[in-house]
Amino acid sequence: MKTFLTELKHSVIITIVFVVVCSGLYPVIVWGAGQLLFSHKANGSLIEKDGKVIGSELLGQPFSSDKYFHPRPSAAGTGYDASASSGTNLGPTSQKLSDNVKAAVEQYRKENGLAADALVPGDAVTSSGSGLDPHISVKNAQLQAPRIAKARSLDIKQVLADIEQYTDGRQFGILGEPGVNVVRLNLALDAEVKPEH
Repeated sequence: MKTFLTELKHSVIITIVFVVVCSGLYPVIVWGAGQLLFSHKANGSLIEKDGKVIGSELLGQPFSSDKYFHPRPSAAGTGYDASASSGTNLGPTSQKLSDNVKAAVEQYRKENGLAADALVPGDAVTSSGSGLDPHISVKNAQLQAPRIAKARSLDIKQVLADIEQYTDGRQFGILGEPGVNVVRLNLALDAEVKPEH
């Protein structure tokens, strides 16, 4: 019986130590390191304008005006709803997916003044897995640039330079493809020329 009580005592002490370390010290250390070393990222990469939070660099937002770059389509809730993050869940043999993509391709060509047989980047007509991706491909942004330049009366060279400035490279220099952050790019355009509403 004495051995059982000794083992029980050791088990309780070890459990308390692990609870304090894993549920107390470790989270506080990680939180503190994040705040000290990566404060902007640790707090959600929030974007502020005139002292108000207007979005995050990590979450897409809907833009439909000709004066803005358009993001990827979103299947998250009613669109870009972070509380309902989701893809379409339609498979490659889905007729609904095929119809949606065909309609999106036609719309993309029309709004960007492209030829009827012009190739359209896949990210322009399909949603991301989360429905919240803030990035589009560089090609997608470049195809939209003439529309933006015309709508804002800007030189196309300036719009292309803005695209380059807001292009995020491959992660660690090797993973994924470069992507253009639509939210940051559209805010930069607003700072250059105030859009008419």
